[in-house]
Amino acid sequence: MKPSLSITVLDVEMSSSTPATLPLCQLPAGSLGRVRELTGDSDFCQRVREMGFGESAFVTKIGGSGPFICQVNGTRIALSHGAAMCIQVEPLRRR
Repeated sequence: MKPSLSITVLDVEMSSSTPATLPLCQLPAGSLGRVRELTGDSDFCQRVREMGFGESAFVTKIGGSGPFICQVNGTRIALSHGAAMCIQVEPLRRR
């Protein structure tokens, strides 16, 4: 019993210390997320930062299956599937 209990505790600690991220295109419609990482070339990263998708920005995925409609900083923006794949977000609960 004790070994399985210690493994369970270890699993809980590991899962709570590393927030799960996923591409913005996989965030469910209507969900809120926080941008955690931008991937892609430097020109792409600079452009999406200028649009408001900087690291730590809050984004709501409004809907779509490509292009995706997202709201960031009070502005709705359409992103292609390729662009949404390069924006890693942490899903958040509504406050």
